[in-house]
Amino acid sequence: MAGRAGAGPKRVEAGRTPASIAAKLSFDRITHRYGEVVAVRDVSLAIEPGEIVCLLGRSGCGKTTLLRLAAGVEEPSQGRVLINDRDVSGGPGFLPPERRGVGLMFQDFALFPHLTNLANVMFGLKSLPRAEAEREAMRALDRVGLAAHASSYPHMLSGGEQQRVALARAVAPRPSVLLMDEPFSGLDRRLRDEVRDDTLNVLREARVTSIIVTHDPEEALRMGDRIALMHGGSLIQTGAPEAIYTRPCSLFVARFFCELNEIAGTVRGGFAETAVGRFAAPGIAEAARAVVAIRPQALRIRNGGAGPRARIQHRQFLGHVDLVEVAVEGLDSPLKGRLLRAAIPQVNDDLRLECDPAEVLVFAASQA
Repeated sequence: MAGRAGAGPKRVEAGRTPASIAAKLSFDRITHRYGEVVAVRDVSLAIEPGEIVCLLGRSGCGKTTLLRLAAGVEEPSQGRVLINDRDVSGGPGFLPPERRGVGLMFQDFALFPHLTNLANVMFGLKSLPRAEAEREAMRALDRVGLAAHASSYPHMLSGGEQQRVALARAVAPRPSVLLMDEPFSGLDRRLRDEVRDDTLNVLREARVTSIIVTHDPEEALRMGDRIALMHGGSLIQTGAPEAIYTRPCSLFVARFFCELNEIAGTVRGGFAETAVGRFAAPGIAEAARAVVAIRPQALRIRNGGAGPRARIQHRQFLGHVDLVEVAVEGLDSPLKGRLLRAAIPQVNDDLRLECDPAEVLVFAASQA
């Protein structure tokens, strides 16, 4: 049958993804408006050659607008987009999308249903002679494990396979910058993890400067060399995944990455004093009110010993951990925790609570 898997061009020998000449991409005090609405507000961010930056935030925060400005689909109301320190965003130096050396990959894959997978990948290689374009397209399909499906059509593939074809099409022209807008959001969780890992391997091998737009904090932590968190059109915090997770600049940032138990405290002698213990509160004034944010994995429960009295009110099986709600002496509301099943006392009597200080964050109440 015409178009069946395995028919058509012969599978090329497997090899590494062809390397791009990565470019530096910079946003210099970018502001963009749609009428009276400010979508992006005074954003400055530099992505180094070969770096992968995850642009993270909720819907409507401005991250896709920033991507469109980088691609040249929009011209900024103020500020500049620079590629290798050259202003490409306005005036006589404006470069249209097709001349920026920028690749695009969208949430819906945007594959042409009437073209084979090979033809879809070749679509961005029109400047090459046909034979050379076919070789490059086959090489890209081979890298994502789909060379045998070159003559198939997109509808004959699973969602994950379609996403890989879209990735092959994006990297085949060897762009200097690759922009990816929520590329994994349409996949189920199990498949999403697998395809994300494959995509990350391709990006590393291609050494292409990349921005990945996502609303999923776990995805950003897994994929980014750095994370740039946006809110309300502004850049809130930028940093390496571990740094932004362990040292969030605000309670908003901390909440974005993890569910929190938030309890009130008062700072005395450099520590926030609470019903569940004392926690370091550097930089917060003496006697100031504080918000102590306790991650669920911070909770420890044991029989007897020191610490406030506790009682397990509810326990839910989640596989290798249990989700528990713990009533604590001195608190009006229970704390939520994620505990290894083996670490949960079998007798719910005379329990004591302690919190791992490495999983506790303290913020001034005035800044919460």
